[in-house]
Amino acid sequence: MARTKAIRVMISSRCTDKIEFGGKPVSLSEVRLEIKSKLEKERLLGAELLEVWINEDAPPEEGTTDSWDTCLKQVDEADIVIVLYNGNAGWAASDKNIGICHAELERAISKAPAKVRLIELEPKVKESSERNKRFQEYVQHLSLFRGAIAKTGEQVIQRVEEAIREAISDLAHLGLREAKKGKYHLGEALDWTRLDFAQRKEAIEQTVCDALGSDAQNRMVTRQVAGVRILFRAHAVPDAFSTTEAREMVGRPFLKDYALVETAELKPRDTYGPVHLIAVHKTVGETQARNLMGHPDIILVKAPFGYYLADRIQHVQVLLVAGCRDATSTRHAVQRCFDWIEQSGEWRSIVDRAKRRKKVIELIAQQIE
Repeated sequence: MARTKAIRVMISSRCTDKIEFGGKPVSLSEVRLEIKSKLEKERLLGAELLEVWINEDAPPEEGTTDSWDTCLKQVDEADIVIVLYNGNAGWAASDKNIGICHAELERAISKAPAKVRLIELEPKVKESSERNKRFQEYVQHLSLFRGAIAKTGEQVIQRVEEAIREAISDLAHLGLREAKKGKYHLGEALDWTRLDFAQRKEAIEQTVCDALGSDAQNRMVTRQVAGVRILFRAHAVPDAFSTTEAREMVGRPFLKDYALVETAELKPRDTYGPVHLIAVHKTVGETQARNLMGHPDIILVKAPFGYYLADRIQHVQVLLVAGCRDATSTRHAVQRCFDWIEQSGEWRSIVDRAKRRKKVIELIAQQIE
């Protein structure tokens, strides 16, 4: 019988910093060892559930691998990364470099932000070195959800257990959404392949609007982003973005944004945008994404769902969502799009650009009139 593969958890933090545990000050290493012991005792139907990596009891690595590379390797291999954050960036070759804790968090966020859980500790580090300041500014910029601050070792253990439960639940739901996507030669994906371009475009756009919480026939949906009402316009390219005939069915829709100024959706003073969400039936490449905006000097982010594009001058924003082969994969892609907006902290810029975009198109509309 095959051995059940345990979920790999990495604990990232300073080891020597002090925290109260059992009524006395101890190093974080003692708390980390206790976390590892408790978590690895957990069982699921009799099988080991969690495998926890901490550098205190890690086996020696091969001679060509130093401790820095070892830690980053563990970040890559972990299914869940728990960051115990007290503002200390960790050791580094010099104060001009980033610390190991900073490097571990940056690596995890860049590879898979959904697997990161940050737990804020007290007391905070008092040392005001350059690398600690850089680390603290980096964490502040990320705006990761932290929950209640842990002031003792007991609270740290409790927060870690809560974070693990949440992360396992999220991973299970993400895996389920991936499994539901199915294969393209069967089921609904096959049905959508049988449709002509116009019918497929209609089906994709309708699914996108439904995923956004509306069945709007005009393909305009208002959705809250960080408490701000943003107007999204749904479009669909019914084939690969490289297929000229399919791409031309959408064109550059943002060129006509000024016509939306007096619409019921955008006219309210507390609604901003629009942001264009273009769902692509198959694939889209980076060069094609740049060409859509009309010039290469743009903000372009390659994300799990496709691409986020923004113009720095006119504040046009486009979410290019790829792989919309059936209703399930389309809904999943839209969900990943909004997951990324939240996890990356890009919602601040998206809201700001949406406000500026509305001002731009209002001015253009006045000139055309």
